[in-house]
Amino acid sequence: MAFARFMASPLGRGVRIVAGLAMMIVGFGLIGGTGGLVLGIAGLLPLAAGAMNFCTISALIGAPLSGRKALQSSTH
Repeated sequence: MAFARFMASPLGRGVRIVAGLAMMIVGFGLIGGTGGLVLGIAGLLPLAAGAMNFCTISALIGAPLSGRKALQSSTH
């Protein structure tokens, strides 16, 4: 659950947003072509996840998908 709590924290959300933006910049700006397009589009997932406070990886490890729920479960 520590991972889910970190990803729900402001720092974790910022990391996801920066990672998503970096993927989009590298994909669309530096790589180009089909691979760049795929990487750029894939960058939308961490960008949206950070902006909307959800974490798809947390759901895979049995933690809540919602960042708010992850933080609430850590206090109980």
